[in-house]
Amino acid sequence: MAAGAAVAGPDGRLRCPWALSTEDYVSYHDEEWGRPVHGDDALYERLSLEAFQSGLSWITILRRRPGFRAAFADFHIGKVAAFTDEDRDRLLADPGIVRNRAKIDATMANAKVLAEWAPGELDTLIWSHAPEPGTYPAPKTIADVLPVTPESTALSKALKKRGLHFIGPTTAYALMQACGLVNDHLEACAARSAP
Repeated sequence: MAAGAAVAGPDGRLRCPWALSTEDYVSYHDEEWGRPVHGDDALYERLSLEAFQSGLSWITILRRRPGFRAAFADFHIGKVAAFTDEDRDRLLADPGIVRNRAKIDATMANAKVLAEWAPGELDTLIWSHAPEPGTYPAPKTIADVLPVTPESTALSKALKKRGLHFIGPTTAYALMQACGLVNDHLEACAARSAP
């Protein structure tokens, strides 16, 4: 078996190897990662969580996701846009999230920007950067998964040009993977062809 290839889990199903590194990852891998996500608030949540993940392990964010949702009003753009300096202080003291001032400030600032957009505008902008199906071959091993693509670089630039923060090309690509704009499940992974 090639290094980084799909691995059989306890149930015998082949999965991307990272999915078997912790129990928390199995359901996230099987039920969420790579499935299409639509809706401005849902995409704002993913955008925010990917920004918080920057420099950290995704498992850190995944395990704290309930805390993030509670702290950031379920990532309702309009509610977070109304956050005040007192809310920032509350967030900086909240042990249920990653207490990084720059990331908290970016999440709050991004909500203020997005609150000015038309309904559906974030969804449309993000999905307009999905590559054409078949642009990239199905990865056979983890080594075949790209960290950045021309599409993620363009998405990052488009979001920054519109005033959003903490969204570089690598973060943009992680968002594209998580939200189903690309399918980076390995070729032999059972989740690759799941509905």
